[in-house]
Amino acid sequence: MEPLVAGEFRSETTYLNTASYGLPPARGLAAVGAATEQWAAGHGAPGSHDGQVEVLRAGFARLLSGATADDIAIGHSAGSLVGPAAAALPAGAEVLVPEGDFASVPNPFRYRGDLNVRTVPLERLAEEVRPQTALVAASVVQSADGRAIDPAELRAVTRANDAWLLLDATQAAGWLPLRFDDADFWATATFKWLHGARSVSLLAVHPAVAEAVRPVSPGWYAAADRWAEMYAPQSLSTTIRRFDDTPDWLGVVGAVAGLELIEELTVEAIGRHDRALAAEFRGGLAELGLPAVAGDSPIVTIPGAGDLAEGLAEGGVIVTARGGGLRTSFHIHNGSDDVETVLKALARK
Repeated sequence: MEPLVAGEFRSETTYLNTASYGLPPARGLAAVGAATEQWAAGHGAPGSHDGQVEVLRAGFARLLSGATADDIAIGHSAGSLVGPAAAALPAGAEVLVPEGDFASVPNPFRYRGDLNVRTVPLERLAEEVRPQTALVAASVVQSADGRAIDPAELRAVTRANDAWLLLDATQAAGWLPLRFDDADFWATATFKWLHGARSVSLLAVHPAVAEAVRPVSPGWYAAADRWAEMYAPQSLSTTIRRFDDTPDWLGVVGAVAGLELIEELTVEAIGRHDRALAAEFRGGLAELGLPAVAGDSPIVTIPGAGDLAEGLAEGGVIVTARGGGLRTSFHIHNGSDDVETVLKALARK
């Protein structure tokens, strides 16, 4: 199997680490470079690239089927965008989270200090939702090992129990089709599977819960007319843009380019490609006697093999150690040659 796209990436390694940090496409580097040159030449201003924020909102809304640009807010990290949902809950409310999820998902609830955060195994998450559960928070795809939940199944259970559902799509957006109606809150970083910038994350809030949630500490960019109302008093936007944080415009320029590439290739085609490579790798691992964590995502983790990551990197194969396991991740710039390379490297260990 050939890489899904050619000419956009210039990695000098066998890069199997998108789950940590997606490679920047050539178009993204060019766009950020041009914006930086404009800035350095004294022709840039804070609003020079502000229109790109709206392009990014609209692009993410298309990626999150059923959403509109007015449902999308921009921030710097997925974890900070979870804050408003945590702040909206009453004291003592039960929040259900899966064991071993990435810390940015449970932390805003856990460290509020007056919520009952209950942790259960991922495979029992849906069955553990009960009438006293106020909110369920989980990653669609687990960072450590690629195990995934079924958003539609969890959405049905939370609705039946009048609970909110918050999903982090950081390890899913870009290769897995997502539906806006399958959660009340969606948060995602753009710097992994979307080939965006580390400084840009996105939040989507469903209209069904939007009026029950308020910004935690709104800045000037959350105003209804941010350029005309820079000085207090301001009126906040009536859309989900009231959750906006001041964007890193250079990061937004890069994130727009990455999202455009994903849209051109289509999420469906990317998902087929990435999963096929992961399945090929899983088969090769089985032949080597190195069983991987079960699943059907582009993230493949070998339990207990995390200490091999450094040696593989020395040989030009870039992977990550997570939770004691060796984590690989396959994306649009990878092909069967990369699978063969890492399998041969592992066979020598």
